[in-house]
This record gives sequence, C-alpha cells and structure tokens, in this order.
Amino acid sequence: MKRAYYILNNGRLKRKDNTVCVESNGVRKYIPINDVESIYVFGELDFNTKALNFLAHNNVTVHLFNYYGFYTSSLYPREYLPSGFSLVNQVKKYVDKEERLKIAKEIISTASYNILKNLKYYNPRRNNKLEDLILHIEKEREKIPTITDIQDLMGTEGRIRDLYYSAFNIITKGKFKIKKRVKRPPDNPMNTLISFGNSLLYATVLTEIYHTQLNPTISFLHEPGERRFSLSLDISEVFKPIIVDRVIFKLINEGMIDESHFTEELNFCHLNEKGRKVFLKQFEEKLNTTIKHKDLGREISYKRLIRLECYKLIKHINDIKEYNGLKMWW
Repeated sequence: MKRAYYILNNGRLKRKDNTVCVESNGVRKYIPINDVESIYVFGELDFNTKALNFLAHNNVTVHLFNYYGFYTSSLYPREYLPSGFSLVNQVKKYVDKEERLKIAKEIISTASYNILKNLKYYNPRRNNKLEDLILHIEKEREKIPTITDIQDLMGTEGRIRDLYYSAFNIITKGKFKIKKRVKRPPDNPMNTLISFGNSLLYATVLTEIYHTQLNPTISFLHEPGERRFSLSLDISEVFKPIIVDRVIFKLINEGMIDESHFTEELNFCHLNEKGRKVFLKQFEEKLNTTIKHKDLGREISYKRLIRLECYKLIKHINDIKEYNGLKMWW
C-alpha cells in the first residue's frame, strides 16, 4: 500500500534502480517506488533531475517545508488523469456566480457543522462558556443560506473561526493559551500547532486532488490566484476540525507535547525537530484511522475520505449529483 514519507534530516535524495534512496549522515534508506505516494521534505535535501523525473514518472508529489516547518511549495507532476470535460465544467462553475456561491456555501456549512461536532464532543459536562460559544456559532451558521456574496461568506467563516479558536483554551484547559489566531508568523505554541497542522493538511489534500480529475488551481471559496493551489484550501476547510484539530487536542490533553517541543524567538514560535516528529506521528495515525462509512458500508480511512470528497465535487461540477460535504456522523 502506498504511503507518505516524511524526511526531517538534511541529506540527499536520489534514484537507485526502482527505489528512492534517502542518504543522511552516511546512512542510506531505500524505499521501493511502488510504496511511495508522496514525500514531505522538512530538512535541507539535495535532488537531481534523475530523481525528480523518476518521482514525476511514478506520480509522486513532493511537498517542501522551510526551516521553521511551514509549507512553501510542491513539486506537482504532470497530471495523469486529465479530463477536458471536467476542466471546462469546473471553470463554468467558478465563473457562474450563483454556482460558485452554492459550492462555497456548502463548504462553509460543512466546515462549521464539523466545528460544532468538535465543540459538543469535548463538552460532555456542558461547560457554560462552551455552550455560549456553540450558541453563537449556530447563529452565525443560520446566516449562511441568505448570504449573496463570497466576501460576506468569508466574513461569516472568519467570525465562526474566531469563536471556535477561543474555545481551544477551554478544551485544552489552558495548557497552551491562545488570545487570537496569528499566522505569519505564529507567535505562540498553540498558533504554531494550528499552522503546522493546516500546512500538512493542505499538502495532503493536494496529493489527493492530484489523483483525481480536479484542477487544483480553480477554487470556489478561496479566490484563485497565481502560485497557489487554492482548491486545496477549499477542501481543507472541511477536514481541519476532523483531522488537524483532533490531533492538536490529543497531543495537548494527553501530555504528548509540551514547551520542550517548541523554539520561541521574538514574536515567533515554531516546532523543533522533536516536536515535529511527535506531531507527524499522530497526524499519520489519524490519516490511517478507519471508520465504517455509513453509505459504503465498509471501513474507510480518514485519508480516503479526502479522496471521496474530491469525487463528490467532480460529480457536482459534472452535474451528476449535488455536492454535500462530509459532515461527521461518528
């Protein structure tokens, strides 16, 4: 079964016969190419064109992260499942204001539903403060059907997120306090965990998009732009509460991560190598966790759910079946 590989150390990546060879500190690790779906590079890694061509030929996406562990770019191979029909229809849905807004609304409606599921799951004793936040988010969700503009929709999404992030202090019992969401750069451990997890999810979603007929640059909620795969941002919204936030809560509440896993500088904070290893282990475990799908009737991994979400979007843009986002039923 193909899987993701995470490279944290400095070294060199090259091709050796039908394997990917990662050489670091004099140690070589050989990975059969048939086992590799994607590679996440956190260390300073040397490539040559022979290795890059080999990876591209085998449809392997490579995601690059900088010294601080934040996503910078991806080596996205030539698409091997192109569909002119789907591409034309995807563009049509984007340029049609009503159709674009319909998809964007469903994305935000789904994301906010999953946010509420998290808050209710972590509130078994009905904490008054969490109950109040839940009520405010539900009121914001009620506005979604009447919104007529993408910018207004993004504003509603922003208010929901602000309310949601203020609940993190309650859910984690204030172990890593967050006053407000700060991204560039994150200024405390909690913001760092959120940014790191979102970056990983963005790259993971991009890999899943690559294995479908969707074009990653044509999005509906986020504005398409140069040098970014904005559709990955759209789909990530659905899965942040399901994957990233659940990983963060587990890491903190079970004492898997503490101050020793971070490096703090002036108005800047990032995970050190030890912290990244802890996070990546739990992130990978979450992706591989399976649940019984209520429609398919069989066990499906969280990672596979992302691919299925892409397929649902393809059916919608091709007018086969209305898109209904993945709302947690478990």
